[in-house]
Amino acid sequence: MDPITLTSERLRLRSFVPEDEDVVYAHCQDPAIRRWTTVPDPYPREAATFFLNRIVPDGWRDDTDYSFAIEPLDGGPLFAATGLHQRGSGVWEVGFWLAPGHRGRGYMTEAVRTAAHWAFTGLGCVRLIWRAEIGNTGSRAVAERVGFALEGVQRAGLLHNGTLRDAWVGSLLPSDFGLPGPVPYLPPREAPPSADPRATAQDGPGAVGPGA
Repeated sequence: MDPITLTSERLRLRSFVPEDEDVVYAHCQDPAIRRWTTVPDPYPREAATFFLNRIVPDGWRDDTDYSFAIEPLDGGPLFAATGLHQRGSGVWEVGFWLAPGHRGRGYMTEAVRTAAHWAFTGLGCVRLIWRAEIGNTGSRAVAERVGFALEGVQRAGLLHNGTLRDAWVGSLLPSDFGLPGPVPYLPPREAPPSADPRATAQDGPGAVGPGA
């Protein structure tokens, strides 16, 4: 697929270009981005060069990864990124980062919602996945505001700097956006019976549910 541009009320989501190297390199020096995302840590300039000149164009060409630079719709440098990564037939995963100084304004929620809508209407996505290392409350807040249903914890779900880490997992379906899906979806009318009768007992004080 040729790179495309998406727009929302305040944002433009466009493909990265090699000329973005200085800005990407600068943003990825942020400790929070290096700590909570899968970018290299430390983040050398060579990582930005490789990302912009190999990962981005290869992903668009092979239809496996669609990376977007996020910038103000009315003009200005990019300050965030999001991407859609193929995870099987009709299944995609969304990832994102946001530079300091722009957090707390709803930009990431707006961008992820825009990318998700395109995934459902343009890619035939039947299930969009979100994952974040446990403790990444900022990412989780974005996912919840977009409408992802939290499904629990994936043990050893993320590899970061050579270490496997547990991850929160959530999903978003076309129906969550009021959109028809390319494949019919029939959720159960009620939860299936548990194999363990003790599971029906009331939780005691201090019990926590999946993903808490």
